[in-house]
Amino acid sequence: MSDPQPGLRRRAGLQALVATAGWLVLPRAHAGGQIEEPLADAVRTALSAAIANQAPPVPDFTETEARLAYLRWLGAMSERLIKKKPEWPARRDFLQTVWYESKRAGLDTALVLGLIQVESNFRKFAVSRVGARGYMQVMPFWARLIGDGDAGRLFHMQTNLRFGCVILRHYLERERGDLFMALGRYNGSRGKSPYPKSVLAARRQWEYAG
Repeated sequence: MSDPQPGLRRRAGLQALVATAGWLVLPRAHAGGQIEEPLADAVRTALSAAIANQAPPVPDFTETEARLAYLRWLGAMSERLIKKKPEWPARRDFLQTVWYESKRAGLDTALVLGLIQVESNFRKFAVSRVGARGYMQVMPFWARLIGDGDAGRLFHMQTNLRFGCVILRHYLERERGDLFMALGRYNGSRGKSPYPKSVLAARRQWEYAG
């Protein structure tokens, strides 16, 4: 006897498979929906200057111990990131750039890594449903406001991390150091707890005592 509803049965079986093996499904990038707001001329100028300096993200140390501490951090983070970035050169370049850009912006490196984990799950070419791009899910309007207008460059690793760190620093200053509110502003969910809590939880996975 033939099955009267083969299509429905196949779909039901597929749904059950996805439900039981949901960990196999790549996570969607968070909205990352920073809201475009008017910027004072002084703020726009300062942010543009912070973005413009595209020096290579190479750490420079004047003391041997500082360099050794950085190398120990790099080794520890490399082990944690290996499942996301199996190739050592790509992993090294990514971590070096995150370290450089977070320090340059005066941000905790573990915080930046936690934010990247939540926003894009370490996917360079992630795009959210609202159009946010790259590792730190930067909205294209930022390229027009403080960059050269080329939103395609937001997929370039250092450019994306530079924008993301500068924007988060800007939001921290807007919120007078309140990290909870700054993270909400970064995600376009200011005042709501799920996103800041997710980032702060992810941050703990990247903390390093040295």
